[in-house]
Amino acid sequence: SGINAEWLLRPGTSKQKKFPLITFVDTPGLVDGEMLYPFDVDQAIQWMGAKCDLIFVFFDPIGQALCKRTLNIVEHLNEFAGDKMRFYLSKADTAGTETDRQKVMMQVVQELCKRPGLNKTGFDMPTIYIPSLANEKQRCVNQIEDVCRDIDKAIAHTLQSILNTLDKDCDTLVERIDETLAEDTVHGKHNLKAYSWWLLFQTLGYGLLLLLITQFIFSILSPSMLSAFIDEQTTQLVFQTIQPVRQLFALIPEDNKYFVFGAIMGVNLLCFLLAKLLSRTKPRLTSRMKKLHIARRKKILETIKPKQSDMYSKYLAQCAE
Repeated sequence: SGINAEWLLRPGTSKQKKFPLITFVDTPGLVDGEMLYPFDVDQAIQWMGAKCDLIFVFFDPIGQALCKRTLNIVEHLNEFAGDKMRFYLSKADTAGTETDRQKVMMQVVQELCKRPGLNKTGFDMPTIYIPSLANEKQRCVNQIEDVCRDIDKAIAHTLQSILNTLDKDCDTLVERIDETLAEDTVHGKHNLKAYSWWLLFQTLGYGLLLLLITQFIFSILSPSMLSAFIDEQTTQLVFQTIQPVRQLFALIPEDNKYFVFGAIMGVNLLCFLLAKLLSRTKPRLTSRMKKLHIARRKKILETIKPKQSDMYSKYLAQCAE
């Protein structure tokens, strides 16, 4: 909270080494006491430490390792990012004589070793300084090239990791798209089957309902009554058409007619119920979404994957050189 307003971006224009591939994040200087920051500086540094590829901890001859706040954060970072941490004695040319420089380094190492999390074997702390700003009278071993080599290794490892991840992500995306399209095809077949069942049972249900209504109407409607509304020829045609239905219902014993009518109504309701249950459809992709998935799949296979293979080949060629 509040850190976004405190970011200060300074673009670098140098093309030396692999500078364009690097983003440096300079954290604020830490001091003990009641100094307040406009944001939670401890949490901010730990969050950035989890995201970055390398963590450089600089101790100078003046401050040494006496700031408890710095050591607390370094100890916390070491818990989850110890393999990314590098310790350096910066401004080593200002430490005085070689004896003074050794005393400073011993003091720093002692302070670090007091922390259980930082007390480890193989501890290394190279001395570095900027040659152009060096004190001409005081010269010492400058191991700043070691810093450059660590950065080069981190860049190479990150590039390889990114290219490998890109290849895996492409395969994963293609697989997901294929699964989505295959699932959509299965849903389409299911929906077609569901529609067929719906059409069948709806036809049966309305067909039975129409039979009952027809039988009821023409059981109380005589030819003479119907001829009052239409001509005699049409009346005969209507009664000839429904004659099989009337004959079918005539076969039913008078005592069982109500039972049969009830059974037909029950079957009719069952047909409507089955039509509703069996007609449940599954969601499908819209035509636009389906075309979009196909276009994305084509772009991944025909554009991104070949570019990834080409970049990986160039990367391996550079490593061989």
